Amino acid sequence: MNKKWEFYSYDEEKIEEISKRFNISELLATVLVNRNIVEDDEIELFLNPTRKDFHDPYLMPDMKKAVDRIVKAIQIQEKTMIYGDYDVDGITSITVLSKFLKERGLDVGAYIPNRLNEGYGLNREAIKQIADEGYKLIITVDCGISGTEEVEYAYSLGMEVIVTDHHEPLDILPEALAVIDCKRKDNKYPFNSLAGVGVAFKLIQAIGMNLELPEKEYLKFLDIVCIGTISDIVPLIDENRVIAKLGLKLIEQTRSPGVRALLNAAGYNIVNSNTVSFGIAPRINACGRMGHERDALDLFLTENIVEANSITEKLNEYNKQRQNIEKRIFEEALSEIEKKKLDEKNVIVLGAENWHHGVIGIVSSKITELYFRPSILICFEGEEGKGSGRSVPGFDLHGALCSASNSLEKYGGHEMAVGLSLKKSKFEEFKKIFEEIAENAHTEQLVPVIKIDKEINLKDITIENVKTLKYLEPFGESNKTPIFIYRNLKIDSIRALSEGRHLKLTLKDGSTIINAIGFNMGKCSEEYLIGDKVDVIGLLEINIFNVIENVQINMKDIRKSY
Repeated sequence: MNKKWEFYSYDEEKIEEISKRFNISELLATVLVNRNIVEDDEIELFLNPTRKDFHDPYLMPDMKKAVDRIVKAIQIQEKTMIYGDYDVDGITSITVLSKFLKERGLDVGAYIPNRLNEGYGLNREAIKQIADEGYKLIITVDCGISGTEEVEYAYSLGMEVIVTDHHEPLDILPEALAVIDCKRKDNKYPFNSLAGVGVAFKLIQAIGMNLELPEKEYLKFLDIVCIGTISDIVPLIDENRVIAKLGLKLIEQTRSPGVRALLNAAGYNIVNSNTVSFGIAPRINACGRMGHERDALDLFLTENIVEANSITEKLNEYNKQRQNIEKRIFEEALSEIEKKKLDEKNVIVLGAENWHHGVIGIVSSKITELYFRPSILICFEGEEGKGSGRSVPGFDLHGALCSASNSLEKYGGHEMAVGLSLKKSKFEEFKKIFEEIAENAHTEQLVPVIKIDKEINLKDITIENVKTLKYLEPFGESNKTPIFIYRNLKIDSIRALSEGRHLKLTLKDGSTIINAIGFNMGKCSEEYLIGDKVDVIGLLEINIFNVIENVQINMKDIRKSY
C-alpha cells in the first residue's frame, strides 16, 4: 500500500534555543517544536508534570451542585447507585468513584449494562430495577449525557440523577440535578478532552476539597484513572498527560491487587502506555465483549490477592475466547473481501450470521487498517442486524450514516467509529446507499499519511539521544511516538521472519551497521536486494541483546533512494 510521507516544517533556531535552554538533545527539542510545545511553561509541564498541575474541578459545569448533593447523601447515609459502562473507561470510573465514596461511609451500588443484551448507556429496565431496590440517587459515569428520557423516567420513580460524562451532548441536556460534561456549550473548564474516568476523578477531587481531605485520599486512585484514560484513547495532552504520567508511576508500585494481578498476567517488564494499551485493556474489555462485565469490576474492587488472581484467570480465558472469535470472523471477512473483490470498492460493507457483535468492531478496525478503506461489519440474529464501523482520516463515518439513516433503526458514534442496527431486509439497500456516499466522497483517493519529525543521521542515533526521547512518554493520541527518516542506507542483509510476516534488515551508513525491524513488512524481502540503497522511516528504539544495548529502527515504511 502506498503511503504518503509528510514532513513537519520547523524552526532550526527555535530548536537549538530550546535544546540549550533546557539542556536536552536537539532530537527531543525538535519533537517538542513539532508538537507546538515551545513556551517555557508548556515545555516544563509536558516534560515534568506534577500533582500541582491539575485544574480546579469547580470550574466544571454543575460541579458544586453535584458535590453538595453527594455530601448530603453521605451525611444521611442514602443508598446511591453508580451507573457506568462495560468498557475500561466505564469500569475504572465506577471503581474510582465507588471506592472513594465507600471510604467516606456511603452505601453505594454499581450497575453495568450487559453489552450483548442491553447495549450502551441508561435504559428503562435497569432504572426500574434500581428504584425497586430502594436507591434514591443515581450517579452516571462515562454515560448519561444522551439519556434525556431515561433521566426523566428515574425522576418519575422518585430518584434524583447526577450525570457525569465526557461524550458530546445533544441539543437538549438531561434534566438531571447536575450534568458534569466539559463538552457542554456553556463549559468554562480549560480542558474538554478528559476520559469518563478523568471526569469521575475530578468529582472525587472536588468532594475531597469540600470535605477538606488530604490530597492523597484522591490522588491514590491515579493508577486506576491512568488505566481508563490511556485505554479510552483520549488525547494524552494537558490534564490527561498529568494523569497518565503520574498514574504510570503509581501503577509500578500499585497497591491494588487487581492491577497487580493484571500486570503479572500481561507479562510486561516495563510499565508504560503500551503495557496498558496492549496488556491490561484487552483483558478488561474482553469481559464486556463476552458479556461478563461484572468480573472486570470485581477485579478492581477486590482487596484480596488470591481472589484477584482467580478473577484474572477468568479474564485471560475471556480474552482467549475473544481472540479466537475475532480470528474466525477476520478470516471469514477476508475470504469474502477477496472473493467479491470488495477491496476495489470505496468502502467495505459485510454482513453475516453467527458473527459476535461484541467483537466485530475490532475486526472492522483491522480491516480498515489493512485496506485503508472505511468498513462496516454487521452480524444478523434472525431479522435483526447489529453493526460496527471504523473509518479513515478524511471520511466522516457518522455523517455518512446520517445520510443513510432511512435504512437504519438506530445509529451513533463519531467521525471515526460508529455503531448501528438495522433490519436484515434493509441490508442491501443500506449497502448500496453507503457505497454511493463513499464513491461520491472519493475515498479511493485517501492514502495513509506518515508524519516525519526529522531527518536523522549517524550523530543522532546514539543510545543517549534515543533515551532522551523517553521524556516524551507516555505516547498515545495527540502525542504519537516520533517518526524519523534516515536516507541513503545500503542494505547489508535482508530476511523475512515469522513465516514471512516480518522483515529484518541490517543497514550500512559508511562502515557503521544499523539494525532495523519491520513488523508486518515481510513482503518487502521479495522487493529489495542486498546492496540496494534505501530510505527508511520509523521509530528509534533501544534493543537489548545479551545485556548489550543497541539502537534499532522500528520501520514504518521503506523506499529505494533516488
